[in-house]
Amino acid sequence: MNDLKIAVFPQALSEDWYEGLRIAADLDVQGVHLSLSGPWGLDKMTTAACQELLNLLRSYGLVVSAVSWGLGELPHREEHAVLLPNGKRVLQIAADLECGLWQAHCGVLPWEETDPGWAALIDGAGELAAYGEQVGATLCWETGPEPPRLLQRVMQTIDSPGLGVNFDPANLIIWPVILAEMWAQPWTREWADENFDPHAGAEILAPWIRHTHAKDALVKEDGNHLEVPLGQGWVDWPRYVKTLREAGYDGFFAIEREVGEDRMGDSIRAIDFLRNLPV
Repeated sequence: MNDLKIAVFPQALSEDWYEGLRIAADLDVQGVHLSLSGPWGLDKMTTAACQELLNLLRSYGLVVSAVSWGLGELPHREEHAVLLPNGKRVLQIAADLECGLWQAHCGVLPWEETDPGWAALIDGAGELAAYGEQVGATLCWETGPEPPRLLQRVMQTIDSPGLGVNFDPANLIIWPVILAEMWAQPWTREWADENFDPHAGAEILAPWIRHTHAKDALVKEDGNHLEVPLGQGWVDWPRYVKTLREAGYDGFFAIEREVGEDRMGDSIRAIDFLRNLPV
């Protein structure tokens, strides 16, 4: 058994998210990845509520690996008036829960810096990163709709400890199919690998990775993408973990199982899979 730090989503273990915390503790994982919805919605997570939840987690021997909350479309400047105040609230919650990491989808990144959406996202992410520095939290931009080399340019441009990456290797398998459909162009493995290969992407983004999802996927022969149980997809997990470790990553591997008839069973099997990786 290796020493990987593993986290799970409580709602993948039980419809009762508080029961999911107890199950996570019984499974002897170190952390939980908390969605800021349901019982832990943005409007409910006051400073006092965060402290109450922290006390419960400590009683279980758990910590928060990161909070999860979908930001929206940062490239759309007209949405900033709503997105940025909400984002700052999430960063404060992340700090109050003592993880200091907020995993978020931040919209579809333009591929060209001349696109007006590029300046909008740089301004928006830059403002959130600056606020994160003030409160001690980091916005972790989740990989997916953009090639890693583009996200690298965002990281280099903003250059702030308040901005990092939540690396989801499965998203880099799933999103090329979605984009091909959006653009009405055929998906090819060659094009996807050239722009979205998750293993090369991890090497590119390694300096900024603060949190990672343990999720797997593949593309079927008919061209449709499919999220699959960990170890059954296209992600080379020993290679991926080795890349992160060589870059000095010592954070969590947060198991994310969003589909399937047995999310709890798949999550438990994913724990065993990660623990027994030869890394």
